[in-house]
Amino acid sequence: MNIAFDAKRFFHNSSGLGNYSRDLVRILAEFYPDNKYLLLAQRESNRGHDLLKLPSVSFVPVAGKFARQWKAGKIAQHESAAIFHGLSGELPVRWNARPIVKIVTIHDLIFLRYPRYYSWFDRVTHYRKFKAAAYSADVVIAISEQTKKDIVHFLKVSESKIQVVYQGCHPAFKSEIAREELNKIAIKHNLPERFILSVGTVEERKNLLSVVRAIADTEIPLVVVGRETKYAQRVHRFLGRHKMQHRVLFLQNVSMTELAALYRLADVFVYPSFFEGFGIPVIEALFSGTATITSNRSSLPEAGGPHSLYVDPENVADLSAKIKFLWENPAERERRAQLSSAFVQKFTDERIARSLMAVYEKAGKIAGR
Repeated sequence: MNIAFDAKRFFHNSSGLGNYSRDLVRILAEFYPDNKYLLLAQRESNRGHDLLKLPSVSFVPVAGKFARQWKAGKIAQHESAAIFHGLSGELPVRWNARPIVKIVTIHDLIFLRYPRYYSWFDRVTHYRKFKAAAYSADVVIAISEQTKKDIVHFLKVSESKIQVVYQGCHPAFKSEIAREELNKIAIKHNLPERFILSVGTVEERKNLLSVVRAIADTEIPLVVVGRETKYAQRVHRFLGRHKMQHRVLFLQNVSMTELAALYRLADVFVYPSFFEGFGIPVIEALFSGTATITSNRSSLPEAGGPHSLYVDPENVADLSAKIKFLWENPAERERRAQLSSAFVQKFTDERIARSLMAVYEKAGKIAGR
């Protein structure tokens, strides 16, 4: 079976949608190598280029203005694709008469739930694209039960059309890292001996300011990994006013291997986001064996499972108390990490690959193709 993908994000997004796209193609090629996986995009890049070395994965160029919208679908049909999968909420708008199953993944509808985080233009553009794709698709894949509920509520799509398939994460977080390598990375980044970790874009929705407020009256070091936005200025101003700069370390552009090491070196992972479509950093932490504190909202309990600690992201006192509790209790950290390691196996590559292929096969049967 030939399966075509909209691969713009695959090649050109360094995180988020890019990671999702690359991981999805990687695990399908690993567990179902008899299929052919066609990556449709205007151009390649170094990101994901290693996957093109696999015999079942190939790049198909789609050139010209509005190529994703007007040409990609027809090219997929010309390549005898049985399925076209839009990996980031969009599908082509032009097709020929040749049968093809249309599937789209919608990651979240945060732009509708929290419009203040987005410009008017982005809200209107996302809404039009997502709604059009959801209505034209044979199947909509939601990355969490929370996203499924939002698709039904905001886009008015029938629940029967939506399948939940969780995301996984990069294999680096599931692999052991030698102590010597951990030590090298700790020295390279001048890490404190003990620290709590925050991973994600430094933007208002991720709520880093609550983390630094929660540790203001302690001596707990914090390491922050993520691209900074304008919101980061508020965080830095708070750190300056409270003379905390010396114990909060900001890192950017770390490699996947280094990030995996940071999770393993951290005592506690903290992720009090106001809202997430899924929350990949949470399962990265759980696969890494790191006790986790996250929000009791949106999809985060789906990712964190029963043994993470949960907080109201607006309650700084609660966040502070739970950080201190885990920081001061190594046995409790270890207990929660071990129990979570069993829960997080539901997000292994094999399980996700099986879930995806089941969706593909069911969609093909329903469509009679």
